[in-house]
Amino acid sequence: MGYLAWIVVGAVAGFLASTIMGSRDGLVMMIVLGIVGGLLGGFVASTVFNIGSVDGINTESILIATIGAVAVLLLGSGMRSTRANYRE
Repeated sequence: MGYLAWIVVGAVAGFLASTIMGSRDGLVMMIVLGIVGGLLGGFVASTVFNIGSVDGINTESILIATIGAVAVLLLGSGMRSTRANYRE
């Protein structure tokens, strides 16, 4: 998949994940979040569940990338709360 397709899928997935999770990240962070989520979701979907991958601008890719981005958001919020507990 080309870089432009990764950015488009990442932007859509990042936006959807931010909306689902109620996050207020900026546009660049949403795109990065979506790309990382696409990588994570594509890896898990193809190696663990054998159901597909993020390989183009289509509904399956956006869904897998969004699920991956939500997982990245959950992981990130968990790490932030753990780090905040250590500062107290």
